[in-house]
Formats: sequence, structure tokens, C-alpha cells
Amino acid sequence: MRAQGTVFEQLAKEYLQHNKLKHVCENFNCKLGEIDLIMSQGNTLIFVEVKQRANNNFGGALAAVTTKKQQRIIKSAMFYCHKHKINFEQQSCRFDVVAITGTCPPYEIQWVKNAFPN
Repeated sequence: MRAQGTVFEQLAKEYLQHNKLKHVCENFNCKLGEIDLIMSQGNTLIFVEVKQRANNNFGGALAAVTTKKQQRIIKSAMFYCHKHKINFEQQSCRFDVVAITGTCPPYEIQWVKNAFPN
């Protein structure tokens, strides 16, 4: 399952780079959670959750980013900033979701900027 996730995270990373974001880090793990991708655009750090679902049944990939998941991502982002001596309160940052639907190409990719508040 992790190998499949890596494929979709790579697809999302390439999609975001094609849309002028710069890659900073991927699969940042800490005791608080995981961040799939960390990108930047100008002086803004972008913490990205990548979700893939075969179809839109049961709400699709976006519905899988629950409030609890959002809280873990925010706490992980705060830890990332602390670890890298970045002031989370002063750093411009946002939380995006890349939702991928389908099991084989062509995939439907939906990029939601500012998907949830920090």
C-alpha cells in the first residue's frame, strides 16, 4: 500500500512543480504525524496532503481529509517549523490537498489551495 501511495505522491509532486511550486521535502514524519509533501511558492511554505481514491463514492479523496487528519497535519507542520528554526507564527504558510481520482491514467487531479485553516 505504501508503494502505491508513493506513486501518487510523486504524481502530485510533479503536478505541483508543473504549476510553479518548488519541492522542499517529502514524507516528513514525526511523532505527531506525517506530511506528504512540503512545497514552496515565493516565501510561502505549502504543506500538502495527497489523497487518492478509485472513485468519488463515499465522498472521494477530499472527504478522506477529516478534521482529525487536518489537526495532525497542522501539528506536524508546527513541528517541522520548530525543527528547522522557522517561526510558524510569522512564516507565511498554507495547507493544500491534492485529490487524485482513478486507478489508472488519465487520473483526475484536483488541487485545493488553502484546503483548511492553520
